[in-house]
Amino acid sequence: MNKIWKRCAALAAAGAMSLSLAACGGAPSSSAAGSASGSAAAESDVAYIQDKGTLVVGITDFAPMDYKDESGEWIGFDADLAKKVAESLGVDVEFIEIEWGNKILELENKSVDVVWNGMTLNDETRNGMEVTEPYCHNSQVVVVNADVADQYQDVESLADLLFVVEAGSAGEDMAEENGFDFNSVETQAAALMEVAAGTSDACIIDLLMAGAMIGEGTDYPELTNTVSLSDEEYGIGCRKGSDLAAYIDGVLDELYADGTMEEIATTYGVQMALAER
Repeated sequence: MNKIWKRCAALAAAGAMSLSLAACGGAPSSSAAGSASGSAAAESDVAYIQDKGTLVVGITDFAPMDYKDESGEWIGFDADLAKKVAESLGVDVEFIEIEWGNKILELENKSVDVVWNGMTLNDETRNGMEVTEPYCHNSQVVVVNADVADQYQDVESLADLLFVVEAGSAGEDMAEENGFDFNSVETQAAALMEVAAGTSDACIIDLLMAGAMIGEGTDYPELTNTVSLSDEEYGIGCRKGSDLAAYIDGVLDELYADGTMEEIATTYGVQMALAER
């Protein structure tokens, strides 16, 4: 028995019991059947997603985790893993860009089924969502123009800079924690654009994004990262109490064990950040 079905054994047993009770009491009316179906969907996100046939994934444009290729298809380490989970569920996958600061509300409103976008595990995400086990390591780093980088090698040297950060992100948390002067924008990509344009002195973004987006051979060759402000772990967020988080953990455990997860990570250059499962 694989890990996914071990995690779902209790759900299967409950379903079998419900069928048994229905058989003893005779065939339910159509209205009663509809009510039972709605109740099951409310109790199980896995059943709800399978019933509607689509796994809706909330993301932002965040290379190398979620971004569009030349044909407009969403790809990236997180996007490819989400496709594997959808395949396991037997459903299609749909990616929707959200405002990162509204991620918990988007889940609660069922606008999305899962938030999967290099999400840092912290008090906010653990308290407001059902989260998976960590699958990646990360840190928040300061990005500045390379020609002034030697002036900013410790936290104290950053005190007079104007920062830009993604709203609702771990980078925003670090700016607040360190007492930096900062403005918030919708995405980390927008934060990089402001630094490149000179409208902000520095930004704070994920190290994994920095590795993909700045430096020689990237879209921002004139930018570089300097000070690391935190050590973090990435997790995946589902609705509070959802059984989907455990299901995703089961899929990732298997992808890690058979080498698929490392293969996908290597495609996007994040293999060194993988958390052991």
